[in-house]
Order: sequence, then C-alpha cells, then structure tokens
Amino acid sequence: MNNKRQIEDVLREEGMFVSTTVGVSMFPMLRNRKDTIIVMPYEGRLKKYDVPLYKRGSSYILHRIIEVRPDSYVIRGDNCIQKEYGITEEHILGVLTGFYRGSKKINMDGIGYKLYVRVWRLLYPVRRLYVWVRSLAVSAWRKIRRGKKDV
Repeated sequence: MNNKRQIEDVLREEGMFVSTTVGVSMFPMLRNRKDTIIVMPYEGRLKKYDVPLYKRGSSYILHRIIEVRPDSYVIRGDNCIQKEYGITEEHILGVLTGFYRGSKKINMDGIGYKLYVRVWRLLYPVRRLYVWVRSLAVSAWRKIRRGKKDV
C-alpha cells in the first residue's frame, strides 16, 4: 500500500503546499531543487501570468498562464517553447502565491517580479528562434560527424 500523500491531499488538509521544485521548465524563475515554492488551494478564476499547479496524468506541473480562454487556459513554462492547450479548471489544484530563493522571499506583487514576467514573455520569440537555430546547428554538426566517419 502506498502511504505517500498526494499534493492535492496536502492542499486540502493543510491549506497550503510547500516544497522545492523539480525540473527546469520554470527556469530562470525557479531553480531545480533549490527554490522553495508556496502553493495555495485553487479558488476562482485565474488570470494571465498566474502560475497554477495542475496535474496531467500522474505528473504535477507548475507553469504560467499565457492566455485565458472562456473555457480553458493556455499555459507554458518559462523555460519552454511549446504551449499547452486545454488546461481547464478541473485540472488545476492550486496556484503559486510565493517562493523563496534561498532565504529571500520573492515578492510576487513587487515591481521586480512583474518586470521579470513581462520581459521574459517579450523575449519568447527570441528564445524560440534560438532553440530553432541551435537544433539546426546540432543537426548539421551530427551530419558532418557522420560524414567524417564514412571517409
């Protein structure tokens, strides 16, 4: 029997979930296994730039809302290129309300955080182009390496 509590159980029973993050999808805002997040239970409609915690299959995901639709949200991690469609209110468990970078609490209502969100969002086309150019370069390099082995 699995006695491990699920995040949704902790949110319901404790009224909040506090943990470090795992993964790089929200980098540079959240660092893998270093920063501590505070997630509160989900209540009501979320807005653009909120960071919900939701469940997809057996995976828990913490990504940013980039578009609010009448019946769903379009979501993407800060370090991701692909958008996620069809995330509905029934998927959402909680919302990020704060986080710590080391011992420093980051004010998500502060000008620095809000500036980060908007600048990072504006840089998306540049980041997407970078990923595309890098993948072309890696592909070309592999073809060149393969060609040298045949000689």
